Amino acid sequence: MPIYHKLGNFPQKRHVTFDKPGGGYYYEQLFGTEGFHGHSSLSYHVHRPTQVKEIVKSYSVEPKIAIGKNIKALLLKGFELKPAPDFLESRKAMLVNSDCVIGLAAPQESLRNYFYKNADSDEMLFIHKGKGTLRTMLGNIDFEYGDYLIIPRGMIYQIDFETSDNRLFYVESHAPFYTPKRYKNASGQLLEHSPFCERDFKLPSVLETHDEKGDFLIKIKKENMIHEVVYATHPFDVIGWDGYNFPYGFSIHNFEPITGRVHQPPPVHQTFETSTFVVCSFCPRLYDYHPQAVPAPYNHSNIDSDEVLYYVDGDFMSRNNIEVGHITLHPKGIPHGPAPGAMERSIGQKETEELAVMVDTFKPLMVTEEAMGLDDGQYYKSWTE
Repeated sequence: MPIYHKLGNFPQKRHVTFDKPGGGYYYEQLFGTEGFHGHSSLSYHVHRPTQVKEIVKSYSVEPKIAIGKNIKALLLKGFELKPAPDFLESRKAMLVNSDCVIGLAAPQESLRNYFYKNADSDEMLFIHKGKGTLRTMLGNIDFEYGDYLIIPRGMIYQIDFETSDNRLFYVESHAPFYTPKRYKNASGQLLEHSPFCERDFKLPSVLETHDEKGDFLIKIKKENMIHEVVYATHPFDVIGWDGYNFPYGFSIHNFEPITGRVHQPPPVHQTFETSTFVVCSFCPRLYDYHPQAVPAPYNHSNIDSDEVLYYVDGDFMSRNNIEVGHITLHPKGIPHGPAPGAMERSIGQKETEELAVMVDTFKPLMVTEEAMGLDDGQYYKSWTE
């Protein structure tokens, strides 16, 4: 996260003793990325954060690949994914490469019986349906429809849902999520032309501090394995922290679209970036205002990236027969563009109410067996007149 934040109590100086009121010391932990070079936070714990009592079991969650080298455009009917009670078991990988996992989830119950940590990847959870609270070792964030939740790798968390009808679109990234560099000045502040600003972020607010000993189950994802590890103390025992590496939220409804006289390219919708893919938000906006403007996107070739679109709400002007929760994959090597008739329909239109999330990856995506179970089977032919 490119801004400084703090919660709770901590000493004025780093790496010095921090006395407990009743005697003894709090224990400092550096929570950082990219060695000692990336963003980091310093947290202070009631107990040592290193107390592993037992490793119960380990098992594979590696996605099963149906299509390894793909040239076929796909349409996945995302809301046909069957809900599951457990948060982790509900998460199903759809599209994967060596840099990321793109998936869907429909959890029916809150994650309360155990804690979860992704040791390999930063996570982006997009809340399509649902409302609740993300609870983490560095504080809690309330979320609702349209929120992106960015959870740094190594963050221990639980999640509370207020209802059983929840739908998530998620991305696991082996590279950290950042806000786009072109939106920021040299010190990291978001510039005036950025489509959002620091005021729009949802930062951790309530810091839970549990002074508890016992058996606390943490499921840790590492190298496509889940390791069930028992800790001797409650993972949420942080008394205070400060730094730049922490979970945060951002509502897609706070993205301010950039428009022009003629059609603007997808980078104007960019919301997050990593070194291996970008995430864009397509939001309700006024259309182009040149008298001869064609609001529909022009045909374009995916030469350097695979394009994934997750349709959230609205009219989806450029496509035919698209519904809420659908995912389209446009692989590199095949041009794509508006569906037949979409360009003509768009001429003269003044605005769109579409809401969608796009992920463009720089490496090709493999298609999982779970994804093929949601495939309509015909989408790649949909441009044929």
